[in-house]
Amino acid sequence: MTAYPELWPETIRALMVHSAQWTTTMRQMFLPTKGQSTKGNYVRLVRHCGFGVPNLDDALWSVANSLSMVIQESLHPFTREKGKDPTLRDMHLHRLPWPLAELEALGETPVEMRVTLSYFIEPNPSERGFRSRYRYESHGLRFDVKRPHESGDAFRARINAAARDEETGTQSSGDDPAWLIGTNNRHKGSLHSDIWMGSAADLASRGTLAVFPNIGWWKTRTRHERYNMAARYALIVSIRAPKTEVNLYNAVVTKIETPVTVVV
Repeated sequence: MTAYPELWPETIRALMVHSAQWTTTMRQMFLPTKGQSTKGNYVRLVRHCGFGVPNLDDALWSVANSLSMVIQESLHPFTREKGKDPTLRDMHLHRLPWPLAELEALGETPVEMRVTLSYFIEPNPSERGFRSRYRYESHGLRFDVKRPHESGDAFRARINAAARDEETGTQSSGDDPAWLIGTNNRHKGSLHSDIWMGSAADLASRGTLAVFPNIGWWKTRTRHERYNMAARYALIVSIRAPKTEVNLYNAVVTKIETPVTVVV
């Protein structure tokens, strides 16, 4: 907070989790020593140990082979037209300024992309028993990333379908196996973090990330008239590659600092 006083509490919270790593002891307790770990193994690891031990240097700085993008935004999860029930409203699409040429040059080199989404809910402690999973939290947010060979329109359609599934309580069957925890497991509470692992060339084609709302009591309890409230969120996306001669950090800095000429 001293280094970056302009950051929101949601963002500081996200940076702490995003920088965390599981210790060797944590991994030995919950991940099998032989064979490949399943999503279920990682779910149990997160349930008992969180996301591990935060690293201050990783939270503060990017380096040549590892860089992070921090976004602070707000959206309106719901809206209501006169005489109708509230409906889902905003979806944000974020273009990731990844260095495509550098990633494609790395080819099949294994890389990691980590995504952390942090927001605060408005609790509803007046409800007893919480017979519905939507009664306590005011709203929920979710994230997903465009897949290779998926067009922009197909990605939006998939996100809209995922939002409808969340609203009806249907669990999606289209989980991406490259995620460590997975879309069916990572969206617990109001802080979501997951790690995608694959080739650099594959990552180069995953340049769009969506943040979209999930149902909550702001939508279902209309008498409180909270359905037009805005919700803040912090989003952190980072990529990490092995030590190579390709400088990902400088490539991104050059890309985002290049001025754009607008012709009127």
